[in-house]
Amino acid sequence: MSIVASDWIAFHADRTPDKLALIDQHTGRQFTYGELNDRAARLAGYLQSEWGARKGDRIAILAKNSAEYFEFQWACMKLGAMMLPLNWRLASPELQFILNDAAPIGLVYDAEFANRIPELIANIPHTLRLDFGAASVDSAPAYEDAVLSTALRAHMDARFTHDDPMMIMYTAGTTGHPKGVLITYGMMLWNAINITTPTGLSHNSVFYCVLPTFHIGGLNLYANPLLHLGGTSIIARQFDAALAVQTLSDPGLGVTHMFGVPSIYLFMSQHPGFDTADFSRVQSWGCGGAPMPVAVLEKYAKRGIVIQLGFGMTETSPTVFLIDKRRALEKPTSVGKPLQHTRVRVVREDFSDVDPGEVGEVVISGPNITPGYWQRPDANIDSFTIDSEGARWLHSGDAGTVDDEGSIYIVDRYKDMYISGGENVYPAEIEQVLYQIEGVAEAAVIGVPDDRWGESGLAILVLKEGCTVESADVIAYCQQRVARFKVPKAVAVIEALPRNAAGKVLKRELKVRFATSKPVENT
Repeated sequence: MSIVASDWIAFHADRTPDKLALIDQHTGRQFTYGELNDRAARLAGYLQSEWGARKGDRIAILAKNSAEYFEFQWACMKLGAMMLPLNWRLASPELQFILNDAAPIGLVYDAEFANRIPELIANIPHTLRLDFGAASVDSAPAYEDAVLSTALRAHMDARFTHDDPMMIMYTAGTTGHPKGVLITYGMMLWNAINITTPTGLSHNSVFYCVLPTFHIGGLNLYANPLLHLGGTSIIARQFDAALAVQTLSDPGLGVTHMFGVPSIYLFMSQHPGFDTADFSRVQSWGCGGAPMPVAVLEKYAKRGIVIQLGFGMTETSPTVFLIDKRRALEKPTSVGKPLQHTRVRVVREDFSDVDPGEVGEVVISGPNITPGYWQRPDANIDSFTIDSEGARWLHSGDAGTVDDEGSIYIVDRYKDMYISGGENVYPAEIEQVLYQIEGVAEAAVIGVPDDRWGESGLAILVLKEGCTVESADVIAYCQQRVARFKVPKAVAVIEALPRNAAGKVLKRELKVRFATSKPVENT
C-alpha cells in the first residue's frame, strides 16, 4: 500500500509557527514557518483558481535562488502539480526543448530573465514575474501580487502518496537531449532521512544554501531536509566566494552546515580572507558532484575542517554516499559506504560483483531511486536492471572500485575515460596529481587523438595569479607518480575551465576546443 505524503511546512507551521524557516540573503527577507506555509498555500490557491492547476500539471520556474523558490515548490506540492525547475544557464533552444517536452501550463520567472521570456512562452498559457526589486519590464502579473491577492488557501490533498511525482528535473544533457527525471514525494523524504545522521542536521541547524536551486543539490542538500526537520536555511542568490567566507564566519548568522561542490571549496580556499576567517561554528562540511582534489582537502584539514565527500545523482534525489568523519581523512578519495536506506554495488558487465580494487560500474537501489524518466521508455529500459532477486538497480554510469572494508571509490565517469595504448585511463586520478603542483589553481584531463596510442592525455591547467609552469616539469611530475600510460603527453594553460552551474567541468567543451588540434602550450 502506498504511503500518504505529508505537508512538512504545514506541520511546522502548526507546531512552531514563529520558528525561522528561510532567510533570503539577496533581499534580506525572512519567513517563519507560519509565514512560509501561508504564502505557499495562497500561491497554490492562486494557481488553482487562476491557472486551473491540478494534480499532474507541470509548472515551470526560471529563476535564481530565493526564498520564493521554495514557496513555489511547496505550492506545487500542495496541488499535486509537478515543479519544473529550469537551468537559467542553458541557451534558449535548450530551454525550448525542455518546455516542449514537459508542456507546462505556466512559468514563474525572475525579472532578470525577462528579455528571454517572449521566445520561451509561445505555448505556455500563464506567467508570473518575480521582481526582487527590479523594475517591471513587461505586463506579466507580479508573483508577489498573486500571493497577496488571494484569500484562497490550498491544502495538500490526502490522496497524494509517496509514489506520486512532485517534480521533473532535467539532467544536464551531456550527451544528446536532456532527460526529465521524475522526483517523487517519497524520494524527497528518503533523502531527508538518509542525510540527517551523517551530517547531524536537526531543527536547531542553520544551513547556507549556495548551490543553484534548479539543481537537485540546491534543493535537497540540505534546504529541503531542514524544512523536514524544522530548521533554518539561508538562501544565497548565487555562489560568491567572498560572500560565502563572510557568511560562514558571521557569528550573528551562526551557520552550522555547509554543502558545496569541489569548485566552491577551491574558490573559497583561494580567497584572501580564508586563512583568518572564523569557521568554528560550522559543524558539518559536505561536498559532492565531482572528485575533490586531495590538495584542497588538506588545506581545509590544516584549518581543522573535515570535508565529508559524497556522491549522488538527480535520479537518487540525490544522496547515495556521504563519508563518515572517521574515514574522511583516512580515505580522502573515497565516498565511504552507502547511506542507511540505500544499497550500492560495483559490478562487472555480467552484473556480478567486482573484487576489491577491480573497476566496475556503480549501481544503486533503494526507496530514493527515481521511478523513471518523463516520456522516455527507451531510457527506462536502458537505465535499470532487475536482478535475480527482483531488486531494481539504477545504472549510474560511474566507474568505481571497492576496498577490503567495503568503502567505495568513484574513479570517474565512464564517458570521461579514454583508452591509451589499450589501457583505460580515468582522468580524475591524473587530476588529483596535477592539483599537487605548486601554482596550479585548476586542472582537467581529457583524451585527445594520438597516431601511435589511439588516444593520449592532455592536461589543461589554470594557474594561480602570477605563476608559470613548464610543460616538461608538469609531465615529469606526473611520471614520478602514475603509470607511464597515464602520463599526459601534452599540457595547455587557459584562463578558466568551463563549468556548469553545479560547478562540474564541461569536458565536452574542452574536447571540442582541443581534441581536433594540437594544443598550444601556456596560452
